[in-house]
This record gives sequence, C-alpha cells and structure tokens, in this order.
Amino acid sequence: MKELADGVWHIKCLPGLPWAVNAYLAGDVLIDAGCRQSTGRILRQLEGHEVKAHALTHAHPDHQGASRDVCEKLGIPFWCPEADIPAAEDPNVIRERQPDKFMAVFFWRIFHGPGHKVDRPLNEGDEVAGFQVLDTPGHSAGHVAFWRESDRVLILGDVLTNIDQYTGIPGLHEPKANLTPDPPRNRESARRLAALEPELVCFGHGAPLRDPRKLKDFVDGLAAD
Repeated sequence: MKELADGVWHIKCLPGLPWAVNAYLAGDVLIDAGCRQSTGRILRQLEGHEVKAHALTHAHPDHQGASRDVCEKLGIPFWCPEADIPAAEDPNVIRERQPDKFMAVFFWRIFHGPGHKVDRPLNEGDEVAGFQVLDTPGHSAGHVAFWRESDRVLILGDVLTNIDQYTGIPGLHEPKANLTPDPPRNRESARRLAALEPELVCFGHGAPLRDPRKLKDFVDGLAAD
C-alpha cells in the first residue's frame, strides 16, 4: 500500500491499471472494497495493519464487491450510508436502482459481491476515523464522501473520477451517466465538494489529485441543471 496522507493508504483492488478501482485504509477503517474478485488482493495489502471496521462510500458493485468476505474474514463491522443499506444488504437492489443500460448491467454482473448485514448506518456529520461524513447523493441514493478538514483530505468515492471508466485514460470526469441514476443531483454534490478546496482528493477511480484549482475549474465547467 502507498500512504497518501497521514494515516491514509491507497489499496489497489484489481490487477492492471494501478488506479482503476481504489479502496482506502483511513486509520483503522477500510473505505470501500472493490469488486468480488478483490478479496485476496485487499487482504494481502492489509496485512500488518489494524482494521476495526469497513465503510462504504456507496453500494455499487465495484465498491461493495468484496465487502462481505472482508468483513467475515477480519471479523469487523460493516458501515454503509443509510439510503444505500438496502443495496448493500441485497445486491439485487443495486441492479434495480441503476439505469437500465448495457454497461450498468454488465458491471453489475461481473463485479457485484454478496450482500452483507449493515451494522451501522452512516449519515451527514458522523465521524469515521477522523473524517466527517458528507451526504453527496446522485451517483447513488445514499452516496457519501469523507472529509478531514485538518489537512483538507477528501475521499469522494464516485462523485467524480480521475480516469475514464471505459477507456482507462487519466483525467477528471463526471461518473458515466449510464452508471448514475441522478446526474444533476450528482453535479450538486460535486459543487459542494469542490467548494471545500481539498488539498488531496482520493477517488474511487483514478489517481489522487493535489490541485484544488484544477478541481474547481473542472466543476465550474459542468453543465448547469
């Protein structure tokens, strides 16, 4: 694992492109868990680190895929944004909530993992490993981000990506509309996060960004809704 900020470690979830699908260890909390194929890779990277809980930014197939297996193997509780709990516990709900588009169905089929009972709902203002939970819906009903104001570190899940999810080409993007139930609401969430002027942004997909101006300029250029 690579330490990106004090106590924040990047976890590579799939072979190939190093930033294609990301999870993070924040203090003693694993944030996101890649795809169902990611279990062994995640556990190997966590060796030697204390992990006391697992939290999701949102319950999509490439974030909850290994959640059940990681929680069971490590004996840790599962935390999830409250509005995404039904999808985290029953991955069929993920499919029902996603747009009826080919890529959404394809990603769900190849990446989703078993559901797992949620032990703690996450809501705006909750504290997780020194980070504040921020409600950032749009890409999913209950999507959240994690914000640490002391050093301006943001773990934003899929509100934005720093890689094209289809081609693997680096660069800032909105999440694909075919994978996002409510793009206008997601843009509102992106504007909220850019206004924080984070010094480090950790994405669900793509390399970290250490340029608040670049983030702001990109978000300012998003379509008005």
